[in-house]
Amino acid sequence: MDMLVIAAASLLAGFVDSIVGGGGLILLPALFTVFPLAPPATLIGTNKSASIWGTAAAAAQFSRRVHIKWRTLLPAAAVGFAGAFGGAWAVTVFPGGFLRRVLPFVLLAVLAYTLARKDMGRHHVPRFAGRHETLAACAIGLLVGTYDGFFGPGTGSFLIFLFVRWLGYDFLNAAASAKLINCATNVAALLLLSAKGHVWWQYGLAMGVANVAGSLLGTRVALKHGAGFVRVVFIVVVSALILKTGYDAFLR
Repeated sequence: MDMLVIAAASLLAGFVDSIVGGGGLILLPALFTVFPLAPPATLIGTNKSASIWGTAAAAAQFSRRVHIKWRTLLPAAAVGFAGAFGGAWAVTVFPGGFLRRVLPFVLLAVLAYTLARKDMGRHHVPRFAGRHETLAACAIGLLVGTYDGFFGPGTGSFLIFLFVRWLGYDFLNAAASAKLINCATNVAALLLLSAKGHVWWQYGLAMGVANVAGSLLGTRVALKHGAGFVRVVFIVVVSALILKTGYDAFLR
């Protein structure tokens, strides 16, 4: 029964995460509910062992239908990988309590800005080209990659927002680009956690299959309905993240 519950949660998480990120909002609470006595690091590592496959599948699907700027995004993914490792190291040295309390307000600002700018992300008009675009994407990879290693909630949503707001991408192209960087940050976190024995592979593999199935379905829906649909899902997921992180920070 436990396997069925977490597999179903992984399927739904893969669907949501493939579109705008935020799959951890679904899968991690399910893992903590099913395994309340397990070490948090183990549940986080097991979550990563499943979500990485769904993220990779989404990136592959997007790359077939959306123009991926590999020369821009591969360096950004490499920087994101390094940032995630650095963030994971930092969390062992510095307390993360302050970030837990600030995060809901950062997400609220992202939501307010997105709602105020109704045309934001509807049209794909990149602001940079060549080296300048690569440097901007690397800055995003480093910033969000470090955050993902240090804390994590909303990583995919932050990546999409920054690609839309700073680089001028529409929501569909931003989602595709975010998947590639998120793959790199997930690999970094998974390597670190698995090296420390914090992955239940017997659950992670089954969850990974379900996550890929949900991810492929979500990617297909996003490609079919376009940037406007991704924007709506982005607003819903960020709103849910505000409620979840606000509850964790101030009420739990």
